[in-house]
Amino acid sequence: MPGFLLRRGVKAAIVILAIVVCNFLLIHAAPGDPASVIAGQSGAADERFLAQLRRQFGLDQPLHVQLWIYLKGVLTLDLGFSHRQQLPVWTLIRERLPATLLLTGAAFAFAVAAGVTLGTLAARRVGTWADSIITVIALTFYATPLFWVGLMLVLFFSVWLEWLPSFGMATVGVELHGIDAVLDVAKHLLLPALTLGLFYLAVYARLTRATMLEVADQDFVKTARAKGVPEGQVVRRHILRNALLPVITFAGIQAGQLIGGSILVETVFAWPGIGRLAFDALLARDYAVLLGVFFCTSVMVVGFNLVTDLLYAVVDPRVEVEG
Repeated sequence: MPGFLLRRGVKAAIVILAIVVCNFLLIHAAPGDPASVIAGQSGAADERFLAQLRRQFGLDQPLHVQLWIYLKGVLTLDLGFSHRQQLPVWTLIRERLPATLLLTGAAFAFAVAAGVTLGTLAARRVGTWADSIITVIALTFYATPLFWVGLMLVLFFSVWLEWLPSFGMATVGVELHGIDAVLDVAKHLLLPALTLGLFYLAVYARLTRATMLEVADQDFVKTARAKGVPEGQVVRRHILRNALLPVITFAGIQAGQLIGGSILVETVFAWPGIGRLAFDALLARDYAVLLGVFFCTSVMVVGFNLVTDLLYAVVDPRVEVEG
């Protein structure tokens, strides 16, 4: 295990370095001048002021020099300075990251738990009305845009029924403590987490159903049934456990994609996470913040993939972790 972690750590560092370089080059290849945006926001756009801004933020340096300075900063977690927020990028990300992790974590847990449960039920009731209903629901959520689902949930639960808040992470103007604060955040979390999780729930339900039906035809499952093993035990120990391996693979990949999907959901629900931060930075041409968000998300994606590999050995002892 230590050797495996060391090898994977080296590979992860190389991958993250390549991602950082590619992101930097792509961001700087995009049209638009950050100095012009800053000057426009301050109401002055003469050439002397633009030149001063370019010197201040290092935009007057050659591209390879800017890249080298940025890479040295990344190694020390100095991700630059936000000209729009007038704060270090790491400070902004550190303030917003817990909100995004809470949202994506809740959506991911809901999607996996509900998706696997529905997929298992559909596989055990294949060809029945229950299987048909679950299939229709899964395909509907898979084909529906996230922003439309979010708006419909807001319209139904917030506008019509007035059960849940429609935006933000906490009630504005009210100071809550203890369990009241937790319940308030949970009420604000419910709609965005449900919106983000429904799409992935459909994927896990369909994948679980397909893999369970495939595993159910294997010889070791038929042998267990021939020996008189109870059907519930056959499903749990033989079918579902082996069918979870593709689900874990897909979940490990999509755990990182949830961060990207959260940008749209955070914008719809005004959720104060790094997705909303990246969206605002894109509009303001705040390249330092964009690169910082991309760096953090790439680190999380690589970390999720490592955790996925370790989960293989937990779910199926036959799988050995190797470099």
